[in-house]
Amino acid sequence: MAKKQPSSKRSSTPKTQKTDQNVGDFLKLLPDDRRRDCEAVVKLMQKVTGAKPKMWGTGIVGFAEYHYVYASGRTGDWPIVSFSPRKKNLTLYITPGFERYPELMQRLGKHKTSKYCLYIDSLADVDMQVLKDLVQGSVDHMKKRYPAMSR
Repeated sequence: MAKKQPSSKRSSTPKTQKTDQNVGDFLKLLPDDRRRDCEAVVKLMQKVTGAKPKMWGTGIVGFAEYHYVYASGRTGDWPIVSFSPRKKNLTLYITPGFERYPELMQRLGKHKTSKYCLYIDSLADVDMQVLKDLVQGSVDHMKKRYPAMSR
């Protein structure tokens, strides 16, 4: 029997989509300490973006959105900033990445990063003003890059 070859063609629809799930209901399911941190991040991101929080998939809270088009032709919509209360940490998604913010990252406090993810165990571990500045820098960058983005 011939082995099935993996398809090189990717779906044009992203797996994670905006939903109608209520953000408040989602946050109520979290342990108290994680919920308090998430509520603080909601306030911070809502203030910076001017957008109401929306659920993306089953566990991401996003603010505002932009439409992207890859060179491959794949398109989609994604929040300009978002977060997810993972079991191990609070994960913030900062779309342009962190290399453009070395001073802020140095002053932020205890954290880890990957290309677009900022991992924080607790908001008590970071400087909230620096976190706000980081989110603001990300939003400003995305507004310049995608001027037609929606709230």
